[in-house]
Amino acid sequence: MKKEEKMILREDAHKIMSQYGTPTRIEEVSLEESLGRVLGEDVFSDLEMPPFDKSAMDGYAVNSNDRSEKYEIVETIPAGKFPEKAIIPGQCSKIMTGAPLPDGADRVIKVEVTEEDNGYMYLTGEDKVFNVCFRGEDIRIGDKILGKGKMMRSQEIGAAASLGYNKVKVHKQVKAGLITTGSEIIDPGEVLRPGQIYNSNGYSLSAQLINTGAEFAGRKIVSDDRSLLKDFFEKMIDSVDLTLISGGVSMGEFDFVPELLEELGVIVHFNKVAIQPGKPTLFGTKGDKIIFGLPGNPVSTFVIFEVLVKPVLMRMAGSIFSPVILKGRMQKGFKRRKVERDLFIPVNYENGIVKLIEYHGSAHFVSLSKSNGLLKIPRGVSEIPEDEIVDVRQI
Repeated sequence: MKKEEKMILREDAHKIMSQYGTPTRIEEVSLEESLGRVLGEDVFSDLEMPPFDKSAMDGYAVNSNDRSEKYEIVETIPAGKFPEKAIIPGQCSKIMTGAPLPDGADRVIKVEVTEEDNGYMYLTGEDKVFNVCFRGEDIRIGDKILGKGKMMRSQEIGAAASLGYNKVKVHKQVKAGLITTGSEIIDPGEVLRPGQIYNSNGYSLSAQLINTGAEFAGRKIVSDDRSLLKDFFEKMIDSVDLTLISGGVSMGEFDFVPELLEELGVIVHFNKVAIQPGKPTLFGTKGDKIIFGLPGNPVSTFVIFEVLVKPVLMRMAGSIFSPVILKGRMQKGFKRRKVERDLFIPVNYENGIVKLIEYHGSAHFVSLSKSNGLLKIPRGVSEIPEDEIVDVRQI
């Protein structure tokens, strides 16, 4: 007979998991390779931005104290060319967006309020704006531009490139692998026989892993055979940093995962959490290896990855995961009978309004494709009335 494990609270699960998951080593990579990786050190600027006073638009560079009726055009300055002539009262330089201001100028009059005639510029309207990006107004030498633990997105890559960086130091990607258990599981594209189901968990979990920046080592479907499962578990755990196992973690006759992991020397820290959906969730470690056993139902698997797996994975990648929580008003009320677990249900968040969608339970995976958030209903709460302000976790 299988041993019944105590269900722990979600907060206690996070406390246990926070003790594990050592950040990966730091390596230097090119900017192109840094996308989705986490910075291993702060990035400082060794130059000013802009590096010179430059024009913010096409126009004419003048001195702001000059009130001449007309201005002699002494030079045309395109972007990329440094001025050759200084200006004095009664003079201006025709200048393009991004070009350096000449000596003597501190203002650019936009071209729309001017006209040219016989080598002179005349004002035809009023322009009260200076239209200049002044040297160092964006970045000073020594400013910290990007902080350690920041994930490199296109924005961060652009910022680093603007400062002349072509390489950055980042944490090595977390190598993660996935095993889906069940004799009834087949891959999409195969012919579906009676009693079989497609491997939706394998594809959704691999997408979640890749989207979180992990190095995905591949997925494998393994039938409910003890010796096969044990062999694949051992190989996967030895070859990756983080192993995800979907299915086989509950109390059924063919749910071998917890006992097989213990036979392989995995320390199981918990295997039942007060989260709905997703109660039969296992967290284990073997040395510096991390192992998660996730439920078989697809919504449960998705929710548990977002709520429990992602914080550990991001910590291993060198970052601190903080979910985006949106405040919204309930369009309709919600009731439930069982209140011993934190409930997460798919919802739509739009313009501050939280809309319930059709949701039949933990096997109703299509509901997630119609949602953009998870509504959290804390344990002990049986009802959320219409117009109540709630928290929605963005997904």
